[in-house]
Amino acid sequence: MPATPYLVVDEEVLRDNIARMAARGRDAGFALRPHVKTHKCLEIARLQVQAGAVGITVATLGEAEVFAEGGFDDIFIAYPLWVDTAKIERIRALAQRCRLRVGVDSLQGVAQLARAAARAGAVPLEVVVEVDSGHHRSGVSPGEAGGVARAVIEAGLACAGIFTFPGHSYALGGGRAQAGGDEAAALAQAATRLRAAGVEPRIVSGGSTPSLEFADSSVATERRPGVYVFGDAQQWELGSARADEIALTAYATVVSHAGGRAVLDSGSKVIGADRAGYATGFGRLLDYPDARIVLLSEHHAVVDMVGGELPELGSIVRVVPNHVCNAVNLVDKLV
Repeated sequence: MPATPYLVVDEEVLRDNIARMAARGRDAGFALRPHVKTHKCLEIARLQVQAGAVGITVATLGEAEVFAEGGFDDIFIAYPLWVDTAKIERIRALAQRCRLRVGVDSLQGVAQLARAAARAGAVPLEVVVEVDSGHHRSGVSPGEAGGVARAVIEAGLACAGIFTFPGHSYALGGGRAQAGGDEAAALAQAATRLRAAGVEPRIVSGGSTPSLEFADSSVATERRPGVYVFGDAQQWELGSARADEIALTAYATVVSHAGGRAVLDSGSKVIGADRAGYATGFGRLLDYPDARIVLLSEHHAVVDMVGGELPELGSIVRVVPNHVCNAVNLVDKLV
């Protein structure tokens, strides 16, 4: 094993998570298109497709290129790309290797994509209009989606439908349920506007891991959760993952008992520095549910054991990052 800290995947838990989500999709009647930015791992994405995923979701052209090189043939870049000359050439190369969809969320974005595509010649791709369902990050309002979709068609491009990300599901209390309802309402309104504009939305795509429990399967045709595959401290606190569903942890060594607390060698450079407003710490310990990381720097994680016994100096503990996607992004290998 490498020297700590390093990220470890519990393969049995991983496979259980993949199987459970695949079964949920089959039972609810939605296609599963997992977001692979969570794990960035060809082997794990293959497990997801083998379990029934119809394709994958990525956030960047770079991610799409890596997974296309790895043999994946149905890729959605769920991001409002601003496409310049360099990007359209990369998109063209991708579209020749796989079925490719890209996101837009403005008339200007459509026009930019169309201009770039026209300069590059025929580019076989589909466009999906992003809708804001309450997260207020990117996406058009549901009422404007039809106009953007119509612009896609008039620009000579293929419009496959609509997508959204209910990111405001990362909230305690009733936030997850509220986001699920907001998502359904936004997608339903946007789909109606597309049809009024003469565009049939074949794809109605939603999903975040926290909101999935409350999603309306009568509206969306596909879901794009990502974090479910590993879980993390955020999902644990939100109630969208149990401790026994967490498949990725950072193995860390207890290097000090200074101040009566456990000091670990897993700082922000391996577990990430994210801490949402609702989070009770900078991370948690899988085998000590009451403990919290109360101080985090680049190479130190200071843990308040909350009345529990300090783990021995030199012992290894399993740290649950707050945001697993950020932790994965910081390493080259998963053990």
